[in-house]
Amino acid sequence: MTGREALVLPRRNEDADFGSGSVFFVGNATVVVRYAGFTILTDPNFLHAGDHVHLGYGLTAKRLKDPAVEIEDLPPLDFVLLSHLHGDHFDRVAERKLNKATPIISTRHATSYLEKVGFTKTHSLKIWEPIDVEKGEAKLRVTALPGTHGPGPLGAVLPPVMGSMLEFGRMGEEARMRMYISGDTLVHDRLREIPRRFPDIDLAMLHLGGTRVLGIFVTMDAGQGLEAMRIMDARTTIPIHYNDYTRFESPLEDFKRAVANAGLDDRVHYLSHGDTYGFEVPAR
Repeated sequence: MTGREALVLPRRNEDADFGSGSVFFVGNATVVVRYAGFTILTDPNFLHAGDHVHLGYGLTAKRLKDPAVEIEDLPPLDFVLLSHLHGDHFDRVAERKLNKATPIISTRHATSYLEKVGFTKTHSLKIWEPIDVEKGEAKLRVTALPGTHGPGPLGAVLPPVMGSMLEFGRMGEEARMRMYISGDTLVHDRLREIPRRFPDIDLAMLHLGGTRVLGIFVTMDAGQGLEAMRIMDARTTIPIHYNDYTRFESPLEDFKRAVANAGLDDRVHYLSHGDTYGFEVPAR
């Protein structure tokens, strides 16, 4: 687990627990991951029900559900992992209230903006590029993965997006746990390269919802979510990003039905806002 760049966290991390961890679902694509002494926030979105986000080109969406917690109530964060710069993934609340010294790992498109508004510890990744995050005896490698936010010309006008692979382990040892976060993507050819490079994925979080822009899907609906689940073949899959905004047109119930029909219920864990998924990690 060595990379071109390392983010060394100043906090102590003695007796890091590699045997268990948790995922707390805030809402939309926002989760708090806690494992091996790390606390990670993804795609911070803390607008309330009734608030609107701007998606560009005059398009807006209205939030339908409140986040499970307010941003002020988050635990101390080691870093933020941001899939892309869209109003429902990094909103005006996050821009205003996150500590500007919080490290943020994202695309270059996103970090360029974040630097302009005062964030001082941004780290941009190209697709397939890693960064190592070190905290005491624990090391986490984050690798940016390919995502396709929209088909053809539509994809070219949407913000560039990255999925992420998180590989946790002790310093000097092989990865103990692999966690995949899809980002806003459709199923595409390069998606199949991910499990070839990163086999034995323990946990996958898939951005679903069947979001439409100009009538065209820009995130996975139930059918694509099932296909992505089969491609990644993770031990456990958690669907997120499925019911918070008006442009979501593929409800979670559709995905549940597809999973049940495929006989894969035992491979999926469903979270509602405010739920925590606790997981155990056996020794490899």
